[in-house]
Amino acid sequence: MKTFIFISAIFFLSFSHLQADYTLKEGKRTKSKIDRMPKNIVADMKKIPQDPAYYAKQIKPFSKSEQRKMDKEFNKKYFKPWSIKKLDIPKQDFGWEIRFVQRKPIYTANAKVIPASVYNKWIHNANYKYRDSKKYKAITIKRTNVKALPTEKAFYRNPKKTGEGFPFDYNQNSALHINVPLHISHFSKDKRWAFVQASYSFGWIKTSDLALVNHDFIKQFKNGNYAMVIKDNLRLYDDNNKALSLVKLGALFPIAKDGKSYLVAKRNKKGQGHIHKVNVLNPHHIAKKPLPFTAKNVAILAKEFYGEPYGWGGSYECRDCSATTRDFLGAFGIFLRRNSSKQAKDGKSIYIKGLSKSKKKKKIIKDAEPFRSLLYVPGHIVLYLGEFKGEPVIMHTYWGIRKKDRTKLITARTIITTTEPGKERSDIREKSKLINTLKTIVNF
Repeated sequence: MKTFIFISAIFFLSFSHLQADYTLKEGKRTKSKIDRMPKNIVADMKKIPQDPAYYAKQIKPFSKSEQRKMDKEFNKKYFKPWSIKKLDIPKQDFGWEIRFVQRKPIYTANAKVIPASVYNKWIHNANYKYRDSKKYKAITIKRTNVKALPTEKAFYRNPKKTGEGFPFDYNQNSALHINVPLHISHFSKDKRWAFVQASYSFGWIKTSDLALVNHDFIKQFKNGNYAMVIKDNLRLYDDNNKALSLVKLGALFPIAKDGKSYLVAKRNKKGQGHIHKVNVLNPHHIAKKPLPFTAKNVAILAKEFYGEPYGWGGSYECRDCSATTRDFLGAFGIFLRRNSSKQAKDGKSIYIKGLSKSKKKKKIIKDAEPFRSLLYVPGHIVLYLGEFKGEPVIMHTYWGIRKKDRTKLITARTIITTTEPGKERSDIREKSKLINTLKTIVNF
């Protein structure tokens, strides 16, 4: 049990000294089976400009005071888990995973039913009767997955049905960047998992992926001066050149007192957090937050997401639709929650449901702001880029386009399209086109 000794350790020690330097430099995410998914092309992807820079000149900049106000609110929400006294999760959301596995059959990826004897062991391991028994403060020490139940096992609805099966693993709740503040409610029975609340997600993460922190650590780390990674798929290395973590665009790093290096959390053998300094090999890979909302900056950032494979819940080191919008807008000081339905409520809503196709397009072009507005349909959210020849153009991490036979033309990556991708095809279901289902413009 050495690995988990930190759970009962006395960790209120001094963290005032900085450890040896780490290095953040360009890297690559690990290729996986998500890269082998079909990547169909529709006419939009050939006929309309695919470089975000084309649309960036249409932006309306935020005032500095607007951005400062939003960024202050971002920081408040980001660090909230360190100030709460107990789990702050809506009653209707807590325990959803138990209801999910008990309500209908769940399956393995190869369509075998997972018996109750298996998932009941997962629920038993979750130890929910000890909810809020620990109330520890912690931090992620690497990019990590957030699981619905304390197990690495994936579970699906019936993979034989359209829209189910791989990659839609319902145990993949979310993914957290490195340096994310956590509130720990309790631990699993096997001590391998911690039930945590982060700013935009909650669930189970591996205890080996977090470190406990105390008042001194928080005081030094939460210094009010922050930067955000603006280059995707970097890698963090220790002073022995050992890779510690993938670092995605959107990860936050406090700026050190020297103004040149950054701070990161490291876990010692007892599970305690210590602060290390980080040198960034290329200074253009990270920027003081909030990043000025300029045409140049929005174009550079948006291009980082373009073409990334679709990663449900942040799986396979990739993003889904809401992770793309969250990480893009986060750099500019705009905080978004985990899923599309909540993000639709994070800004000012303009309802467009029920409008005709032409009126809806005109309303989007008139009222949505390029690179700072989202368009929402239940289950999907997109970033509005601007107008091209009278058509609203969007960037979105899109699994696929519904066809008349109810299957999907799989795109499985972040693409730039109109609000009618696939409109040239006779097999696309008209009622399911985004333009016909879009419900809300969300402005910031």
